[in-house]
Amino acid sequence: MYQPANAVRLHVSLAEIDPPIWRRLVVPSDWTLDRLHLVLQAAFSWTDSHLHEFRIGGLRYGDPDQLEDGFGGPQTFDYTGVRLADFTGQDLTFTYLYDFGDDWTHVIRIEEWLSLDPLPRQAECTEGARARPPGDVGGPWSYADFLETIRDPNHEDHSSNLHWAGGHFDPDWFDIDLINKDLRNTFRKNTSRRLHQPKPKPSGR
Repeated sequence: MYQPANAVRLHVSLAEIDPPIWRRLVVPSDWTLDRLHLVLQAAFSWTDSHLHEFRIGGLRYGDPDQLEDGFGGPQTFDYTGVRLADFTGQDLTFTYLYDFGDDWTHVIRIEEWLSLDPLPRQAECTEGARARPPGDVGGPWSYADFLETIRDPNHEDHSSNLHWAGGHFDPDWFDIDLINKDLRNTFRKNTSRRLHQPKPKPSGR
């Protein structure tokens, strides 16, 4: 018997970064774009401290109170009224822009519409790779410079950049269990945001 889609599998990657930083997510299809915003924040361990918007089919979706442009910019449609299910059946690729200074563009591709039993109640990360860049690093090109400095102990900015990143930064870090814990806590009040990736535990004998 036909079961309507109640979830969607998304592939999300950060643009202009190689090797890619990406996540594969399964998200309930009745969730609105404002909820997807929080899911993406948790999946990439961002801190939700900057402006953001979605671009879908040439249209702009977000919080109109924050994004309304008084200089004739494109209209912002309220993302609280747009569900993922509104795009059911479409092989769609769209973008999510976070931090209008660093311009972290997330390329979101709908991979498959799913009929799951039981109905999913939360988002889940099923695969992924690599850590998101430190906040306020300056965007993809500045991130490349940042990695160069922390890899070179003799670079004049090595210590300061490492300290700014929390004392430790591993670009290959990816902890799916920790990410899914963050996803489970996405909508809880007073959810704490992780500023830095966890430091490795000292290996014991």
